Amino acid sequence: MDSKLDFIFKRRSVRKFTDEPVSATQLNSLLEAAMAAPSAVAKDPWRFIIVRDRKNLIAISEFLSNGSFLSSAGCGIVVCGDINEAHSNSLSYMIQDCSAAIENILLAVTALNLGACWLGVHPREDRMENISGFCKLPSHIIPIGVIAIGHPAKQPEPRTRYNPDYINQEKWS
Repeated sequence: MDSKLDFIFKRRSVRKFTDEPVSATQLNSLLEAAMAAPSAVAKDPWRFIIVRDRKNLIAISEFLSNGSFLSSAGCGIVVCGDINEAHSNSLSYMIQDCSAAIENILLAVTALNLGACWLGVHPREDRMENISGFCKLPSHIIPIGVIAIGHPAKQPEPRTRYNPDYINQEKWS
């Protein structure tokens, strides 16, 4: 692994957090990083809901199977997309843009020595309906994912899942 890319290899899903809060400055930095992501035709359809209240974190965690750890995170970010603002009002472009923003958050989390885990919401109808209802989202705002963020109780080792069998040259072989 190339050490110049450590910030990528150190990005790992963290599901156990300490009680230390995530600061407002750290959250602002994460959102700045999110909004530095590429976006089709610079439409920036991403929208974010910051969740800090423990009761709300617990409630949202109950909508997400395998997401119980959100209830103990320092905060959560619900990442949504505004379909009316997406390039050509395209769901696919909106999802790509929001996914790029999510990945920027995850990389920024690592740079700030925090931990995070991305919990998928879209395209699961039950998750989308539950999050939309709980967060009171208007119909044109679509929940894409939730990111649990906090100070990691344990930092996983850096790694890659590089597999040369997944690579083709010039054409599919």
